[in-house]
Amino acid sequence: MKIPLVVIIGRPNVGKSTLYNRLVGKRGAIVDDISGVTRDRNYAEAEWAGKKYTLIDTGGYVPASENVFEKAIKEQVEIAIEEADAILFMVDVRTGLNPMDIDIANMLRTSGRDFYLLVNKVDSASYEIAATEFYGLGVEKIYDVSALGGRNIGDLLDDVTSSFDETYSEETDTRLKIAIVGRPNVGKSSLTNALLGEERSIVTDIPGTTRDSINSILKYYGEEIILIDTAGLRKKKRVQESIEFYSNIRTLKAIGECDVAVVMIDAQPGLEKQDQKIIDEVVRWKKGLVIAINKWDLIEKDSKTAAGYERNMFEKLGAVNYAEVIFISALTKQRIYKLLEICKNIAVTRKFKIQTNKLNDDLLPLINANPPPATRSGREVKIKYITQMGDYYPIFAFFCNYPKHVADNYKRFLENLIRKQYGFKGVPMTLSFKEK
Repeated sequence: MKIPLVVIIGRPNVGKSTLYNRLVGKRGAIVDDISGVTRDRNYAEAEWAGKKYTLIDTGGYVPASENVFEKAIKEQVEIAIEEADAILFMVDVRTGLNPMDIDIANMLRTSGRDFYLLVNKVDSASYEIAATEFYGLGVEKIYDVSALGGRNIGDLLDDVTSSFDETYSEETDTRLKIAIVGRPNVGKSSLTNALLGEERSIVTDIPGTTRDSINSILKYYGEEIILIDTAGLRKKKRVQESIEFYSNIRTLKAIGECDVAVVMIDAQPGLEKQDQKIIDEVVRWKKGLVIAINKWDLIEKDSKTAAGYERNMFEKLGAVNYAEVIFISALTKQRIYKLLEICKNIAVTRKFKIQTNKLNDDLLPLINANPPPATRSGREVKIKYITQMGDYYPIFAFFCNYPKHVADNYKRFLENLIRKQYGFKGVPMTLSFKEK
C-alpha cells in the first residue's frame, strides 16, 4: 500500500506553512512573518476527493547561502525532491520573481521531476496579471492561488491528485513485506545483511549511512519475503537535521508499504522518545508490530534480565502492551530467524476472522458482567451486538444505543477483553461504535 508523497518547497516566507495548514486542516506548522521560521520538518496525512497522500512542509530554501541553517534547508529540500511523488513549488506574487526562485526552478528542471508552480498570495483578481510574470520561469502552467483564503486550491488539488489511486487496497503482490525501522545506528542494515547472508547495505558505525531504502527479496524455506531496509544518508558531512529528516521520511514510506514493521531498539540506551514516535506511527497505520531489542549480546544478564527489560519498556509504552518483543543480535545472528517466524505469524493474525456468533457468545456475557458506564444524564449504555470487519487488519464493530457515550477507558477494557480471549499479539486493531 503506497500512499503518494507530496512536498511543498520554495524560498522562505512565501506561505508554505499556510498552505500546509490549509491542506492538512489543522495548524500543524508554526506560521510567523520571520523569514525561515519552519526549522523542523512537518508531515501529515491529507486527503482530497477520497484520495489520500502524505504532505510534507519544508523549511525555506535559500541557495548559495553560507548560513548553516539555510544550507540545512537546501539539503532537506534536495532530499524531499528525490522522495516526492508530486512537488508544489511556491512563489510570492507580492514580492515578484526573485533570483532564488530562478535557482529553485533550475534545480527542479535538472532533477527532471514534474512540479506544480504555485503563485501564492493572489487574494483577488487584481493580482492575476502580476502572477503572469512567473511564466518567465519557463513553465507551461501557473496556479495563482491564495493559501490563506483558499482561492483556486481545489483546482490545484484536482490536478495534483489526478494520477493518485482512489482506493488503497493491499497490492496484488501477496508476498510478506517486512519493514525494518528504527533510529539511526540501531543496526537495521546489519539485520538485513544477516538475514540475506550478503552485504546489501554499507554498514559502518556512522549513524545514517544507508543512502537508499533497499527492497530485498529473502528466500526463506521456499517462500519469498520482501525486506524493506530504511535509514539515513551516506554523506558524512550532512547536517544532523537532514539525517533525521531523511530517516523520518524513509520510515514513514516503509511503514506505509509493509505488512509487519520490525522496530529496532538499541539494547543499551533502551526505549527513547524517537522509538515511541515510530511505534505510534506503526499503530496509526495499523501494521503488524514487533519490537526487536538489538545488541542483546552486549548486555550483562541473568535469567531475569529480559523479563525486567520488557516490563520497564511496556510501562513507558502504555496502551501498546500487545507488541511482540524479541531480543536479538544482528551481529551474532542470535534469534534472527525466530524474528521472521514471529513476523509470519503476525501477518496471518492480521487477517484472522472470528465468526460473529462466536464473538457474541464469548464477549456479550463478559460485557454484561462489566457494562459500560452510564451517560452523563444517567442513561444506561447497552452493547447489543458485535461483528468483525476489515480485510487487512481487525476492525470490531460494537452496536449499541449510545455509541458516542462509550468512555475511552471502557474502549480500552473492550480491546483488552478481545486480546485476552483471542490473542492478536502484535496486531493493532480498531474498535468502532455504531448505533443499533
